Amino acid sequence: MNWSAMIAFVLVAGSAGLLLGFAILRRKSSPAFREIPAFIRLRKAIGRAVEDGSRLHVSLGRGSLTSPQGAAGLAGLSALRRLADLTSTSDLTPIATSGEPSLAVLSQDVLQASYQEATAGGHFDTSGARLTGLTPFSYASGTLPTLRDEHISANILLGSFGVEAGLLTDAAERQNSFLLAASDYLPAQAVLYASAQEPLIGEELYAVSEYIHHSPMHAASLSVQDILRWVLIVCLLLGALLKLAGLL
Repeated sequence: MNWSAMIAFVLVAGSAGLLLGFAILRRKSSPAFREIPAFIRLRKAIGRAVEDGSRLHVSLGRGSLTSPQGAAGLAGLSALRRLADLTSTSDLTPIATSGEPSLAVLSQDVLQASYQEATAGGHFDTSGARLTGLTPFSYASGTLPTLRDEHISANILLGSFGVEAGLLTDAAERQNSFLLAASDYLPAQAVLYASAQEPLIGEELYAVSEYIHHSPMHAASLSVQDILRWVLIVCLLLGALLKLAGLL
């Protein structure tokens, strides 16, 4: 019997069941999550962008969707859709940059879907979704002109970044624009914590969409994350106690 496969199956099946259950419950009531000041400031930055006709810039990183880093990219795409919907009344649509071809294609689809839903059709400018480079520093270098030349008032970095994210935070600081940033990569988190105006830590990356705009499925996913976190903590403590007792 393959115990690893069985444990993985139980976790996946249990998580899926919890997700569906919580999604049904969240349709009837909105959960009360802890307040994160970064998201309050983000909503204010979105409002200012709509009022003064400036742009939002969402950078999605370099995480391939077929790799473990793909989860961060999908979280960024989900947040991009929410942000595009919130700024649909603005004169300028958001700009999305990425360093991975599949993210670039999907970000174009996301922006186009939001634009056409808000305008009931019409011509969509595909230049809003950009593949700026295929290596870490070419991606960062290709993104810098967007921060400098596109009338950007708020930058949101959500995805899988490396230490090259420091170049983007420095450019945003020089332009005196709002910056919220999160990554799934620990060295990048360290860089962002030291240099970003509003850094997000750990799993806060996956909460962005829910904090921007409530959705039953996103709220359910956060509840399932909390449960799995406690399950992991209990398993670690139990394993440590069994080890000390000499039973492992």
